[in-house]
This record gives sequence, C-alpha cells and structure tokens, in this order.
Amino acid sequence: MLPIPDKQTRLLVIAPHPDDETIGAGGLLQQVREAGGEVRIWLLTDGDNNPWPQRWLERRLWIGAAERERWGRRRRNEVAQALAALGIAPEQLEGFSWPDMGLTGRLKGQFAAMLDLLEVRLRAWCPNLVVLPDLGDRHPDHGAAHVLARLAMARESLTPILLTYLVHGGAMAGAGEILKIGPVHQDAKRQAMEAHASQTALSGTRMRQLVERPEAFTRVEIGRGSPSSYKLPWQPAPWLKPLLRLTLASPSGVRSWSWRRAPLIEQGQGQVMLSSEVVATAGPHFVKLHMDLPSPWIFDVWGWHEIS
Repeated sequence: MLPIPDKQTRLLVIAPHPDDETIGAGGLLQQVREAGGEVRIWLLTDGDNNPWPQRWLERRLWIGAAERERWGRRRRNEVAQALAALGIAPEQLEGFSWPDMGLTGRLKGQFAAMLDLLEVRLRAWCPNLVVLPDLGDRHPDHGAAHVLARLAMARESLTPILLTYLVHGGAMAGAGEILKIGPVHQDAKRQAMEAHASQTALSGTRMRQLVERPEAFTRVEIGRGSPSSYKLPWQPAPWLKPLLRLTLASPSGVRSWSWRRAPLIEQGQGQVMLSSEVVATAGPHFVKLHMDLPSPWIFDVWGWHEIS
C-alpha cells in the first residue's frame, strides 16, 4: 500500500530530465503539498542533449555547445512552468546540470564527487519518502540516477520509503501500486505536460499518453542479499562477449572489466555468477552489462541489475 501523505511527509522526487517529475510523480507531488508536507525535486540534467526536437523547432541541422546550452535554458524554463502548474514553488527545485545522456559515463569517471554532492544534499533535506526512476528503465540516465541515489542513501544510512516510477519501458504502465488521482490533480498534470512544449512538439501524442496513464509505483525493499542473488540475469551470445563490459557500482566505488576478465563463475547452461569476492562490502551493489561502442540507439539493451 502506498503511504498516505501528511504534514510529516518530506518527499524527494528525483528526475533525470525535465518532464520526468510530471510524468513520474505529478499527482503525488500535489497530494503531498495539499496534505501540508514538504517536497523537493532534484533535476539531475537540463535535458540539453535532445537534438531532434531542437532541430525541428529551431530549423537547424548543426547543434553545437552554444545551441545545447540554449536548449538547456529553454527546458529549465519549461520545468519551472510545469512545477508552477503543480503548485510547486521555484525554490523547491534543485538543479544539478549534469550531462544529459552522460550520467553513466560520469558515474564511472566522477563517482566520488557525485556521491559526495548527493550526500550533502541528503543531509540537508533528510527525506522520509523518495521517488526515483526504476532500475529497469531502459534510458541510461534513469538507471544511473537510481544507482547513484541508492548508493548515496546507503552511505548516509538513510532508510526512507523508496518508490520507483518507470517512463521508458512499458512493464509498469498501469501496473505496480496505483496512486488515485482526482480530476483536478489530473488536469494540473496535463497543464504541466503542456508546459514542456519542446517535448510535445514532435512527440505530443506519446507524451500526453504518458501523463494520462496511471501513476504507478514499485516499492523498493532494502535488505542484504545471499550468494544465490549474485547470479547475473544475462546470457549473452558467445560472439558478443568480446565486445561486452561489466561495470560494478557499490558504496565503495566503481569497477569495470571486459566480459572475459570479469570475476565471473560459470554455472553451466550459459548461467554465470559474480564472484562474492567483489561483493564483500555492505550495502547495495549494482552491475551493468554494456558495450562501449557508438550507437544511434539511445536506450540500454541490458541495463542495471541489483545483486545484493
């Protein structure tokens, strides 16, 4: 059962991009505000690496650093208007301006600095309800946002209620625990979505469908795993293995290996297990299977998996 908002609720919504706050938790944000609780939204990126709508609206092909910065300003203005439609004050939004489509790379390269900043913000806010992207979301920024937030909370020993939302990937559309949203709140969500005009320019039908679907959440139960949970869910084809990498993120840091050099234990019939020697520290551990090759496909093929 979803928690009932009240005056003691301190809600933190983590949005990798402008519009995720509206799609993922626009109704919940309104309910917490009306119940007298407090809310914060962390906007991790400015959504500036969004080239096709920008090409369409600005009638240009080439997009450089200056154009991306201008697009980021536009999307920050849009999210401010969207939050106003939801009744959220500007000071309740905290922007990080991390690179759009670059959270995974930044996680691997600047992990300590990112976690240090998140820990400082968590200590200042101390939320008791956190809404964050689902680990199974196929957008790489969404999966990385989940990993970063979970590891920062683990290092701070925070144990709020954790709820996840899914935007990219239909497994949770209409599933999970459904938040009941009245017509007034739903209309405000529609207005908030229309404020993200850069996103509705080319994908208006899809974006409006996302905001109309039930607001569904999955609760994350935090606990220690067992050796059996170190089994990896993937069985890549042999011809792919030379191209694959495995990245492990835990409270102690990030490590990465090629598939053939990764600390794996063969279990037969294609099943593999991560060696317990690299999962020795307490706290959540997340592993990602990926290829470091350029591709026009922005979504994860395999994504992240929590192993303990």
